[in-house]
Amino acid sequence: MTELWSGPIIDAHQHFWDPSINPHPWLAADADLAFRYGNYSAIKRRYLPDDYFADAGAHHVVQTVYIESEWDPQDPIGETRFIEQLARRYGAPNAIVAQAWLDHPDAVAVLAEQASYKCVRSVRHKPGGPTTRAQVGHRRSLMSDEHWRRSYAALQELGLHFDLQTPWWNLHEAERLARDFPGTTLILNHAGLPSDRSAEGLAGWRLAMARLAEWPNVQVKISGLGQAGQAWRTKDNAWIVREVIAMFGPGRAMFASNFPVDSLCGSFDVIYNGFKSIVADLPRADQERLFYSNAQRVYRCEPGTIDRTRPEPLRSEA
Repeated sequence: MTELWSGPIIDAHQHFWDPSINPHPWLAADADLAFRYGNYSAIKRRYLPDDYFADAGAHHVVQTVYIESEWDPQDPIGETRFIEQLARRYGAPNAIVAQAWLDHPDAVAVLAEQASYKCVRSVRHKPGGPTTRAQVGHRRSLMSDEHWRRSYAALQELGLHFDLQTPWWNLHEAERLARDFPGTTLILNHAGLPSDRSAEGLAGWRLAMARLAEWPNVQVKISGLGQAGQAWRTKDNAWIVREVIAMFGPGRAMFASNFPVDSLCGSFDVIYNGFKSIVADLPRADQERLFYSNAQRVYRCEPGTIDRTRPEPLRSEA
């Protein structure tokens, strides 16, 4: 029997929040937004490092990368201050993907301030655009907006990456970003969101992903593979995981939990054991890259001694 990966893990995409003290409009008790996994009321609750490590259980998570969590866009720096407070208190997260709205008039100033924080390595701004394949050709995302692109151009000088979350049918615009800004690392979130599992949908996804993979400054995170109304199953996701690794190579892909969001689809144990079993036949060096060293290289995670207990309650520093 092939042994599953038991070495160190850097979770390259996870979230923390406490809606009771911080401004997350989408997590308000009365918020009811359209969400790709359906009803998300179960995650409208405190979720801090002690909650995360309880979910991670026996999996050997040694570092994590925090991804901006749609904090109030009028206060992007407040989120970074709060998360760095968590890092000092818990020893995690060890890198931050901060919020920056590239279409805002003060975008470059915000980017510069975000870059001044110890743990910030990247920023994210979901660019919107076509939400279905049928809208492609009639709408464009912000990736094609000139003001947005001028802000994006500032990333390289500031030493920041860009985390991109967009459906695969918008990846032709991401190709232009990769081409026009070769000095900026673009990190595609959630494997391009292959939610349409029909033969046609998967064929379109694979073609778009293969084209993006041709650009060497693009990395990809294998995460966010849940489906609305269905439990996370290895057999449903194995082909997608293996195709991503085949297209990008084991040196440009990394596994991530997307917790607590993906807890709506499966437990941490189910998802990570699924990842481990899917790649169990790969060379151990490739598994090490996928679970640990690619994330370490890309996000330059800060060392920290992780405290899995629950310290005194946190206050917002925003």
